[in-house]
Amino acid sequence: MNSSKGSNNKVKGEDVLRKLPRQTRKRSTRKPKPKVKKGNSTFNQIKWVLIILTFVGVGVWFGLTFSEGINYFFSRDRKEAESKSLFDFRTAEVLSRHEGKMIGLDVSHYQGDIVWADVDSVIGRASIEFAIIRSTMGVDGKDKKFKKNWKGAGANHFIRGAYHYYRPDENSLEQAKNFINTVTLVEGDLPPILDIEDFPKEQPMDSLIKGVKKWLVTVEKHYKVKPILYSGEYYYNTHLSKAFPEYTVWIANYNFFVEEIKDHWQFWQFTENGTVKGIKGKVDLNVYNGTKADIRKLLIK
Repeated sequence: MNSSKGSNNKVKGEDVLRKLPRQTRKRSTRKPKPKVKKGNSTFNQIKWVLIILTFVGVGVWFGLTFSEGINYFFSRDRKEAESKSLFDFRTAEVLSRHEGKMIGLDVSHYQGDIVWADVDSVIGRASIEFAIIRSTMGVDGKDKKFKKNWKGAGANHFIRGAYHYYRPDENSLEQAKNFINTVTLVEGDLPPILDIEDFPKEQPMDSLIKGVKKWLVTVEKHYKVKPILYSGEYYYNTHLSKAFPEYTVWIANYNFFVEEIKDHWQFWQFTENGTVKGIKGKVDLNVYNGTKADIRKLLIK
């Protein structure tokens, strides 16, 4: 056997292979399959089980916590279905947790012409027993529906209250004068109410507090009764609570998860989307933290 000849043939064969077009060369197109780690698969299964259990748990908690709202919203009562809205879900829940406490509303010209003779209850669940009505705003503003609403609420035997909307950058004594000249309070009415919720643009907060104090003192001197102070919870806690600890407070808080009135709130405005027969559109609803016997102590004598 001639080994050199075999070697020469091998070299020639390799030369021919190099000269072949690239596309004729066979290459493997199979990609290696990634190895699935058993630990990762188990972790993913546990993760999804925990997610599902979390959703189920939240659903059960929600159903138990807001059972009254759910029952109301999904009830098949035809009379309720006619005017039912999603906002009534929370209203029904709040009312269920305050049985025995007084429920009321507050209105202004934004509610238009109210048919006071038809105003009787909130979603058919709780009787309305008091009405708080906007009277004045700033140094010269007067609510154009105040006189009609004041008369209508009184004629239909609601406990009445009048409130002044405080404008932070206007003279506090002139604002007090505007309220006094517009509102006549009699025995059985709520004390005068000051609504303070806006921040000043032309003065610091300490000057605002002094102005609010002047309004309260002036109005108290005229009516011989200490006014009620209205504000949002954050505004009151941050800017008013330390300056006016001795005043009856009316707090606005619409937080969905706040379902019960706090002990130091005498009044709680819990929604601005209430539904009441006799009023077109939405209206603010309130809880008084007490009974009829309790509120009599607060009323003008």
